[in-house]
Amino acid sequence: MNTPYSLGEFEQIVLLAILRLDDSAYGVTIQAEIRTCAGRKTTPGALYTTLDRLEQKGLVSSMCGESTPARGGRAKRFYSLTTEGLNRLKNAQSAFQRLLVGLDLLGGESHG
Repeated sequence: MNTPYSLGEFEQIVLLAILRLDDSAYGVTIQAEIRTCAGRKTTPGALYTTLDRLEQKGLVSSMCGESTPARGGRAKRFYSLTTEGLNRLKNAQSAFQRLLVGLDLLGGESHG
């Protein structure tokens, strides 16, 4: 039986940032969202390598926006999750949630 590709921590963080940003998810905003929400600094190289890998695996799609003079005529590449990407992210997050049941790891009420 084939085991589905499991998402790494950084891949999940990137996918969550894209979801949070909705239609304004492009490299700079994704990087800022990760820094703001996860407190994690990322290099553009690490981010774009991950975005390329996620796109090759069919978990995100991208499209170019309009070119702008402020960017020297270059267009922004916007990212969004595919249905498969959303499903994989949901599965990964569900696994973490199941592992947290009964633990008071985050200082909240324990479940179980």
